[in-house]
Amino acid sequence: MTTADASWPLDETDDEPRGPVGKAFRLSAADSLSLGNALCGFLAVCVLAWSAINQLQTNGKFAAVPQFFGTAVVLLLIGATCDLFDGLVARKFRASAMGAELDNLADVISFGFAPAFMVVIWGGFTQRVPFPLVMVAAASVLLAGVIRLARFACVKTTSGDFMGLPIPMGAMTVVSIVLLFPPSIVTLLPIFGVAYLMVSRIEYPKPKGNLAAAVLAWMMINVACLTIWAAGLTGGDTLIKVGALMQVTIVAAIPLRVLMFKREKRKERKESESVS
Repeated sequence: MTTADASWPLDETDDEPRGPVGKAFRLSAADSLSLGNALCGFLAVCVLAWSAINQLQTNGKFAAVPQFFGTAVVLLLIGATCDLFDGLVARKFRASAMGAELDNLADVISFGFAPAFMVVIWGGFTQRVPFPLVMVAAASVLLAGVIRLARFACVKTTSGDFMGLPIPMGAMTVVSIVLLFPPSIVTLLPIFGVAYLMVSRIEYPKPKGNLAAAVLAWMMINVACLTIWAAGLTGGDTLIKVGALMQVTIVAAIPLRVLMFKREKRKERKESESVS
C-alpha cells in the first residue's frame, strides 16, 4: 500500500463533523414556538384548500367564504405571535444549534407560502384576472419572502433595523389586500408592491420594548376584529376594513417617512457644507 493509499481513510475521517453533534437534535422552548409558527402556516393552507375542494365537489364552483378566510388569517396571526416571541425566548433562556434555521424555515411556510396560496385562492377562481397573472403575483410574494429571509441571515444593517419589509408584516399586508379588495388586475399591483418592499433596501424598525408590545397589541386587536367579522356579527365588515386599511397604510407610510428623513439629512449636509 502506498503512502497516498494509507492516508486516504484519514482524509475521509477528517472531513466528518466534529463536536457535540447530539446537541443539534435538542429542541429548546424557542424552537417549539418556531414549530408552532410552521404548523399555523400549514393549517392556514389546509383550511383554504379544504374550503375550495369542498365547494368544488358540492357546487361545482368556488366563492370565497369569510369564515374560512378569517380562520386562515387568525392562524397566520397566531404564527406571527409565535415568531415575535421565539427570539425573545431564545435570548431569555436557551437557543439550540438549529434555532435560526428553524425560524427561517417556519417563516417561509407561514409568511411566504401561505399568503401566496391565499392569493391563488383569492384570484384564481375568477374570470376578471388571467390565472397566469395571479400565479405570477403569488410567486412574487413567495420568492420575495425567500430572498428576504436569506438576506436577513447574511446581511446585518449598521443600525440594527430590518433591511426591507419584514416577511411577517409583508404577509399581513398581502392578507389585508386580499380581504379589502375584489380580485382584479389593478388590485394585483399592491401585491407586487409588497413583494418589492420585502427585497428593497428600505430599513424598517425592529420591534423592541414598547414597540414590540405595540405590535403584539396590534395582532390581538386584529384577531378580535377577524373573529367578529368571521362570525358575521354586526359591525364586523367595518372593523375588518378599518384594520386592513391601517395595515396597508402603515406599511406604505414607513418607506415615505424614510425617504423624507434621508432627504432632510441630505439637505442638512448640503447646508453644513455650504456654510463651511
